[in-house]
Parts: sequence; structure tokens; C-alpha cells
Amino acid sequence: MFEKQPEALRKKVQELSSTASVDPTGWFETLYQEAQGDTSQVPWAKLAPHPYLQDWLSQQAQLQEPTSALVIGCGLGDDAERLQVCGHRVRAFDVSPTAVDWCRQRFPQSEVQYKIADLLHLDPGWEPADFVFECRNIQALPLAVRSQAIQAIARLVAPQGTLLVVTRFRDNEGVPDGPPWALSESELAEFTRLGLTEINRVQFLQGDPVITQVRVEYRR
Repeated sequence: MFEKQPEALRKKVQELSSTASVDPTGWFETLYQEAQGDTSQVPWAKLAPHPYLQDWLSQQAQLQEPTSALVIGCGLGDDAERLQVCGHRVRAFDVSPTAVDWCRQRFPQSEVQYKIADLLHLDPGWEPADFVFECRNIQALPLAVRSQAIQAIARLVAPQGTLLVVTRFRDNEGVPDGPPWALSESELAEFTRLGLTEINRVQFLQGDPVITQVRVEYRR
């Protein structure tokens, strides 16, 4: 999935995220507030589950029994709702109160538990989940807080649980341009150092210039 953002929106995101070195997650709430209910002003809001999640789910055996699922940085809720339809008991959180309210307005009858939470400052009481979906949140964070975010995500994966990561990928360890700031091999490898095993990786090459994205499946 690749869509070139309008230049004005791209510049707005760059301007808002310029504060990320001081407050890595604070600019998300500003963006959602300033959107004023217009989804075209939220660059990652496609009003549909992410196609790489959809594709992965289509390859899985039908659920034998409900399992717990957690969506990190849920945005407007489409991924969380898709997992709920699949039979999961779903929790989803976002750092933006406006985004969480938007989810509840879009899906007023939903059984998904939408919460306000900051990945970098999670309550230690958060219960791990059998399936955790991390889609493009790490890549929106400065490199200085990557390890902190990756550690927080790894802690949320239950024993024998699965973590699915969708992210932009860079093939070097240099400092990338951004946002988004694509992840490197060493950054992805942090998940394995934290006790997860990489099970599968799919690479997607899209756009002009080419953007490399990966979908990585880990198991604890």
C-alpha cells in the first residue's frame, strides 16, 4: 500500500513532528485535533484495515477459539475492528484522546476496548496479549526512543503469543530522513534479543522513488 501524500499535508506532518525530539508522541494529538473530523487530514487514515494485515489474516487457519489481541497506536480503529470480526477479544490504544474518541464515534456498538495510552509510558499493569499488531508506530518515533518503544511492545506479547510488525525498512544503519524514519535491521533485531523469534518476513517494494516496507511475524 503506497499513496503519495499531498504536499501541504506532508509539510504539515514534518512541521508538527519537528517537536518529536522533545516530546516524541505529543504531536499526534495536535494532528488529530486540527483535522477536525476530516480523515483526509490524517495521512494514515484509510478507513479500512491495513492491507498487509488483511493479507496475513487471510493466510491463517480459522480461529478455533477467541484469543486476546492488542492494537498499538490504533488510529481510527479499522485494524482493531477487523480483528474483532475475526473473533478476537480486542484492546486497542492510542496516545491521542481525539483519535480514541473518534474510534468510539465511528464504531458506537463495538466490543473493542479503546483506551488512551502512550507506548513510551505504559502502565506496567497492562496485560500481555496473544496477538499484538504494531503498524507504523515505531517508524513515527525518533531514533533516540526506538529501543524504549520496542521494549514496551515486546513486553505486551504473551507466552506463545504472536507479534506482527508492519513498517518501512532501510537497508543501512545511517540516520534516515523523516518522518517516517524507516527501521533498520539492527532495530528489528531488538525484538529477537528480547525473547521473540522471527517466524516470517515479507518485503514490499512500492512507489517512485521506491519505498521498502516489511511485514515481520514474531513468536514468543
